[in-house]
Amino acid sequence: MTMQKRVSVAVGVVVLTGTALLAQQLHYPATKKVDQVDVYHGTKVADPYRWLEDDTSPQTAAWIEAENKVTFPYLEAIPYRPQLQARVKQLSDYAKYSSPSRKGPYYFFTKNEGLQDQSVLYIQKGLEGTPEVLIDPNTWEGGGTTRLGAFAPSADAKYAVYGISKSGSDWQQYKVMELGTKKTLPDTLDWVKVSGVAWQKDGFYYSRYPEPGTGKSEKAAINEDHRVYFHQVGTPQSQDRQIYEDAANPQRFNTVKTTDDERFALLTVSDRGKGKDGNALFARDLSRGEREFNPVVRDIGNESYGVVDNVGEKLLVETNKNAPNSRVVLVDPKRPEEANWKTILPERPEPLQGVSTAGGKIFATYLKDVTTHAYVYGLDGTLENEVELPGPGTAGGFGGNKDDTFVFYTFNSLNVPPTIFRYDIATKKSSVFRQPKVPGYNPDLFETKAVFYTSKDGTKIPMFIVHKKGLKLDGTNPTLLYAYGGFNIVQSPTFSAARLALLEQGFVYANANLRGGGEYGEAWHQQGMKLKKQNVFDDFIAAGEWLIANKYTSHERLAIQGGSNGGLLIGAVINQRPDLARVAIPQVGVMDMLRFQKFTIGFNWIADYGSSDNPEEFKALYAYSPLHNIKAGVKYPATLITTADHDDRVVPAHSFKYAATLQERASRDTPILIRIDTKSGHGASSQTKALETTGDIYAFIMYNLGLKPAPGTLQ
Repeated sequence: MTMQKRVSVAVGVVVLTGTALLAQQLHYPATKKVDQVDVYHGTKVADPYRWLEDDTSPQTAAWIEAENKVTFPYLEAIPYRPQLQARVKQLSDYAKYSSPSRKGPYYFFTKNEGLQDQSVLYIQKGLEGTPEVLIDPNTWEGGGTTRLGAFAPSADAKYAVYGISKSGSDWQQYKVMELGTKKTLPDTLDWVKVSGVAWQKDGFYYSRYPEPGTGKSEKAAINEDHRVYFHQVGTPQSQDRQIYEDAANPQRFNTVKTTDDERFALLTVSDRGKGKDGNALFARDLSRGEREFNPVVRDIGNESYGVVDNVGEKLLVETNKNAPNSRVVLVDPKRPEEANWKTILPERPEPLQGVSTAGGKIFATYLKDVTTHAYVYGLDGTLENEVELPGPGTAGGFGGNKDDTFVFYTFNSLNVPPTIFRYDIATKKSSVFRQPKVPGYNPDLFETKAVFYTSKDGTKIPMFIVHKKGLKLDGTNPTLLYAYGGFNIVQSPTFSAARLALLEQGFVYANANLRGGGEYGEAWHQQGMKLKKQNVFDDFIAAGEWLIANKYTSHERLAIQGGSNGGLLIGAVINQRPDLARVAIPQVGVMDMLRFQKFTIGFNWIADYGSSDNPEEFKALYAYSPLHNIKAGVKYPATLITTADHDDRVVPAHSFKYAATLQERASRDTPILIRIDTKSGHGASSQTKALETTGDIYAFIMYNLGLKPAPGTLQ
């Protein structure tokens, strides 16, 4: 059944003139339809695959099995898939470390030897001490898919709380360890989700949901009635003291943190389910024996308030109130009115990316055209110096304790692997602490550049590009365009070892920084929210057209990819411009924009998307919802949809219904496949699963661009 005849040579790849696996020969499952019609503000909307929303039913299980029987044989028939999978793993087989953090005499960090499913947590006494394994999730039940979630040592380093997440789920079970003996205590806390760990002496605050019922699984849990509890080490969960509940607002998130010196307990309350993008803030001064949380900011609007730490009896607060790019203010919780605030770090033209304290200093990072700049300030806001970074890129970390004399930060870019630096506060100098060694990687073989292109309404959008040196701008280069565009999240141009498997084949990789993200502060975010969401799709389409107009690639050599909110992006774009790209990869996407708020914590996204319950927002959502705008008979890009059975954030029903509809309506000119992973979640539950998925995506992209590896590039 092969059609491999004439070939022509491009940069690093061989271009095929025929495709061996014919889309017309694929036999998709005959997905049954039901007579389900909903009425939204007078508009009737059919939902014939509603039954696929029940992802635990035998019928859905049979459908999943039938779809995978189409998808995996297709992938297995790609002749170079095994070699590409092996190359992705080979490139990822190097030691990976996290930045160290300190509590008491101990430093903690994670390390992955190379291809371990889970990173291992280490403890060492002092920086010169011998690292010892503290927690190795690879030894836990679950075949490598059970991961370490939260980890929080107490201030005196006597105890630590750690979280266990199974199969990629957002749910965690909290356990308590005695650090001196490395003994896990009997303390077991269940039904934990959207929670921190806030120590107060020998106990801690945490957040959880009510148990759904004896013997019921996490899938049966209703994500409502989020409560804060206090757990005393050495007692059963049944004796935990309830600290806060808001029964009148069951969809709110309620979390508590304590300041570094444990003087203040701080309650943050958010209500994104009602379309509010900000939070309220309450404080208890534990040194005064306060029993109640007193309001610092009582009302929930679209302004955010996050406590960095305390300076004595006052709170250092990061906020975007009257400052879209954010600022830092000092607030007296006894006199919390805005008129009494003292500005410590005023708003700048660049958005504040992160702020932390350590060693009696404030460390603040700002983004200038999606590139990090880091500064050191006195606690009164006096600028002391800029931290000299290795070059343009992304840096994060800088946090620590009040008595620290140095801090750690991690720096990386599209062609610089994540490198850990130690910054000495007194000398104001950085030195390399740990530098990864990616096998066979030579950064001198690649070049990166930042460009700006013009979107539909004239807005300038930044985009970062990386490729092998010597690229010819002749319109024939295979190109992968990636973006996110939402939730005030910065899609930083960062390094990926696995991505080298494409770059060394002559691919161009482009990272577009769309509106809806946080690249230019809250104003940039708002330009891609709710009724303005179409701007995000226009920005992405313009990125693809710029790459084509500037001869990087062509429509026939362009692949597009995005995950989660980025999966929604890809689904919307291929509906609006099915001719833009040859290949599309929508991963774990939000595809049903009329019902997303009805699943798990989907209501939390109303602040960004709006809701079909609102007549005006319904019109906007219905106009771009990927599920509801698939055109019958149209030639869509070759599409590989990915999801996982334990995704309890963006439930797999989104991808299930979308795949069934796209397979039904699209022309038979291109393959429309769905890859459904097992024992995995919104993010891959193990490194093995992550690399396998990546290898399959790259094989699908290359094959459907009509490419095969150049001779000698894959063994």
